[in-house]
Amino acid sequence: MRIAITAIGKLKDPEERSIVERYAKRMSGAGKPLGLGPLEIRELPESRAPDVATRKRDEAARLLKDVGSGDFVVALEPTGKSLTSEAFAAFMRATRDGGTNTCVFLIGGPDGHGEAALDAAALKLSLGSLTLPHGLARVVLVEQLYRATTILSGHPYHRA
Repeated sequence: MRIAITAIGKLKDPEERSIVERYAKRMSGAGKPLGLGPLEIRELPESRAPDVATRKRDEAARLLKDVGSGDFVVALEPTGKSLTSEAFAAFMRATRDGGTNTCVFLIGGPDGHGEAALDAAALKLSLGSLTLPHGLARVVLVEQLYRATTILSGHPYHRA
């Protein structure tokens, strides 16, 4: 199962980008024998629309532009479902085993997701109740994807 992260906003901080790239590479390598990956990350510019509603609508349309009809869509959303790392790994396994070709994770812009993105999401996932900057949310998501692959493979990275 391919994994895609489509995010509004570009990582400008070189340290955050380096961490994301490191875990993405690890995840793609560890996931290959499990049928997970490769991991593709797409960055989309923030909308320049003058009001929040229009920005959210524009960003949602662009986030969904490349989503296929058989893709499993996960929207990162502060009010979404919170999973443990083990439960997230089980979710990834079940999604893969259910025949999903691509699992797409959507990260919205500073104003959040538009309704179209939330409506398209089969799962709304929370990374926790704290507000995270978008770059850090991306770091946490990619690390958890790597952690999920290590849990599924029995690798000692996850020691809980």
